[in-house]
Amino acid sequence: MYKQEEINPYHEGEKAQQVERMFDNIAPTYDTLNHRLSWDIDKGWRKKAICQLAPHAPKVMLDIATGTGDFAILSAQMLRPETLIGADISEGMMEIGRQKVKQLGLDRVVRFEKEDCLHLSYEDNTFDAVTAAFGIRNFADLDKGLCEMCRVLKPGGHLSIVELTSPVKFPMKQLFHIYSHTVLPVYGRLISKDTSAYSYLTKTIEAFPQGERMKNILQQAGFKDATFQRLTFGICTMYFATK
Repeated sequence: MYKQEEINPYHEGEKAQQVERMFDNIAPTYDTLNHRLSWDIDKGWRKKAICQLAPHAPKVMLDIATGTGDFAILSAQMLRPETLIGADISEGMMEIGRQKVKQLGLDRVVRFEKEDCLHLSYEDNTFDAVTAAFGIRNFADLDKGLCEMCRVLKPGGHLSIVELTSPVKFPMKQLFHIYSHTVLPVYGRLISKDTSAYSYLTKTIEAFPQGERMKNILQQAGFKDATFQRLTFGICTMYFATK
């Protein structure tokens, strides 16, 4: 079983407040930093994760830890669901998402709701698909968060996750370590003016379970047929599972 203390010593409530404050603070520069720090490769990662769902044509979707809504917006454009809810604890991030959705004319399909991802307010078996991009590593309790995602998913529904991970092979493992401990936190501080956010990002990436370990955690949370695929030399990993 995965233990949150491996990432952060805070208790669940303290961790949620800490993450909410941090993301509210960096919200205005979040999109710019994400794209620049990944050289825009993150856009391709999102597309691959969404393509996993295309054959299943989900009509009602939930995007967990939606942030500024990039994954939710792309899902709405590519999959054409009837309803897509973007859920997050950061109102600052979601407000930017709401502005983007309105500008794109997607506000009839996509809406944003403040939710504690460990205690979702939605009924059991509500969604055809649940997605998450670059956010579940911030959960105060990963096991509980994944169980909640499984609970609100309909039987036979699908989970698609894309998450940053640490490469495991030479030389990318060594190169990524240097990049994540020097360029990423320094550049992140300069642009976002937040002294801790991108150092925190590095710590969560390194501590977060990945590959076979994450696959086992998904199965323990109630998912079946869990698979994973490493992208871009292991900088990112894509997971897919069914309820």
